[in-house]
Amino acid sequence: MAVRARSWRPPPPPLLLLLLWVTGQAAPVAGLGLGSDTELQIERRFVPDECPRTVHSGDFVRYHYVGTFPDGQKFDSSYDRDSTFNVFVGKGQLIAGMDQALVGMCVNERRFVKIPPKLAYGSEGVSGVIPPNSVLHFDVLLMDIWNSEDQVQVHTYFKPPSCSRTIQVSDFVRYHYNGTFLDGTLFDSSHNRMKTYDTYVGIGWLIPGMDKGLLGMCVGEKRIITIPPFLAYGEDGDGKDIPGQASLVFDVALLDLHNPKDGISIENKVVPENCERRSQSGDFLRYHYNGTLLDGTFFDSSYSRNRTFDTYIGQGYVIAGMDEGLLGVCIGEKRRIVVPPHLAYGEEGRGNIPGSAVLVFDIHVIDFHNPSDSISITSHYKPPDCSVLSKKGDYLKYHYNASLLDGTLLDSTWNLGKTYNIVLGSGQVVLGMDMGLREMCVGEKRTVIIPPHLGYGEAGVDGEVPGSAVLVFDIELLELVAGLPEGYMFVWNGEVSANLFEEIDKDGDGEVLLEEFSEYIHAQVASGKGKLAPGFDAEMIVKNMFTNQDRNGDGKVTAEEFKLKDQEAKHDEL
Repeated sequence: MAVRARSWRPPPPPLLLLLLWVTGQAAPVAGLGLGSDTELQIERRFVPDECPRTVHSGDFVRYHYVGTFPDGQKFDSSYDRDSTFNVFVGKGQLIAGMDQALVGMCVNERRFVKIPPKLAYGSEGVSGVIPPNSVLHFDVLLMDIWNSEDQVQVHTYFKPPSCSRTIQVSDFVRYHYNGTFLDGTLFDSSHNRMKTYDTYVGIGWLIPGMDKGLLGMCVGEKRIITIPPFLAYGEDGDGKDIPGQASLVFDVALLDLHNPKDGISIENKVVPENCERRSQSGDFLRYHYNGTLLDGTFFDSSYSRNRTFDTYIGQGYVIAGMDEGLLGVCIGEKRRIVVPPHLAYGEEGRGNIPGSAVLVFDIHVIDFHNPSDSISITSHYKPPDCSVLSKKGDYLKYHYNASLLDGTLLDSTWNLGKTYNIVLGSGQVVLGMDMGLREMCVGEKRTVIIPPHLGYGEAGVDGEVPGSAVLVFDIELLELVAGLPEGYMFVWNGEVSANLFEEIDKDGDGEVLLEEFSEYIHAQVASGKGKLAPGFDAEMIVKNMFTNQDRNGDGKVTAEEFKLKDQEAKHDEL
């Protein structure tokens, strides 16, 4: 219950029991008689195991009773009216015997009270109800005790080991509660509704006793708050479940706490010693996270999906608190980001995130880059003679280790025991690798860092390279075979014979078949007079050269069809 109560009014002036009867409110009294009918007698028929408080003169009590004569005839009962009898004790509002009989009672205690006439209605009785000189029996069950001097009582029965913040005035809280009367009767529960009670504290949204009782609580703390009626719903109750003059007991578990003025909070868990670069607005991040509420309730995790969360930061792709909390991180950093609801999902929440919830993200930054990034090259070793540098068209053999920025190994030629061989500039590797292998000499060792737009992009390689991943290649160049000039697949190392066609056409029939052409080209390469482009299938090169010369496609080349490169600029052969 968290609505505001009407202001408390003082109890009505003391009334004689006779007046209470005349106005229709029963006036219970006390006495159990197993002996003389001239003395007050009390039998304690049930006493609860716990009795933190007993009735004293001046206390206000709520109790049920059944009033009978000694022969068992009932003359009155609060149960019949479905309402407790509510009265101050020791202030003359009750017959004398009941005033005495209630003193010392515990809540939930049951007493059988026998009251002699001198402590009840005496020789006059009550006309039409109680005959003169009547002994009265009352079966009394005490429901509630309070005193006008009472204050809110707080009993904390669980407090978390860590309590970095407590509730202050104007904070917004989310808590669960069970609301009971002093006798333990449940009147309300947020648990039954499966929804927390969400409210501001100290600004009049709650009954005054709850406003006071919540102050100083930690998230995760559990406490019992006992509130006298004048700090709750007063003499009128709430008109539904809570009767007038009822003390209330709230068993509260605090789940969440924030203030509308809060910003995010950041706790650095692990910061790498080497942090060459920190994230900025516009960067693209890949990170893992566990998402919980302030009380530790889990709501989401990238780990459970076995995939990082990938996003731009500072551009509104994520909630405002995360946009801010992800700025300034290092690769490999772990931090906790606490985001108040006004920088998260607000009053409405989303999915399994309740409205007005503070969110806690434990993140691990795997990598980040900026779309404007190019490759990064760091040379670790160069041999003394490093004059011949790799260029487009060269055939390279190299070893590499490929990893992610967080050090996760993806692939290694060393582990496979064989080099990786490519023709530079031929599209056989990703663009960033092609760029990273240029101007490298044999024996050199370098690290090449490749952003995803120059690597495998958003898609990555299924089962091997995550999407949008920055790649790190540690490379050692082992062999370099110089390539041919751009556009050539075969070149002569010396002067070209003036009778080239005739040399190829060995049988002199004026036609060159593929077999003759291939035999001749391979012979020139073997003798060092010619050179095929390294790194490609020699037979495929020769076949393509022959096809380009066979202009009419009849499977043979004539002298009229045969031309050299400078005579046919668009072909790559000869």
